[in-house]
Amino acid sequence: MAILLTSSEIQSYLADLTDWVIEDNSIKTTLTFKNFIEAVNYINRVVAPAEAAGHHPDLFISYNRVTVSLTTHDAGGLTHKDFSLAKTLSQLA
Repeated sequence: MAILLTSSEIQSYLADLTDWVIEDNSIKTTLTFKNFIEAVNYINRVVAPAEAAGHHPDLFISYNRVTVSLTTHDAGGLTHKDFSLAKTLSQLA
């Protein structure tokens, strides 16, 4: 099982991410795309790195916006896995 991060570790990792916030024991970002097709294309690009990491984000799409939420469910909070995948997903946007 992954080890939960401390508050100071979370703040340190969060400082390296742009446009991600802490919300309800998770980190979250909302990305805006040109249109629905581009939003769906982004979600499709998320599949491979999420599968490779064995860590799957919660995704919500609303027309041209995609909200990505990450938490390590089996650990009950934020772990290194969340921030590692967040960095990868930010680079895909």
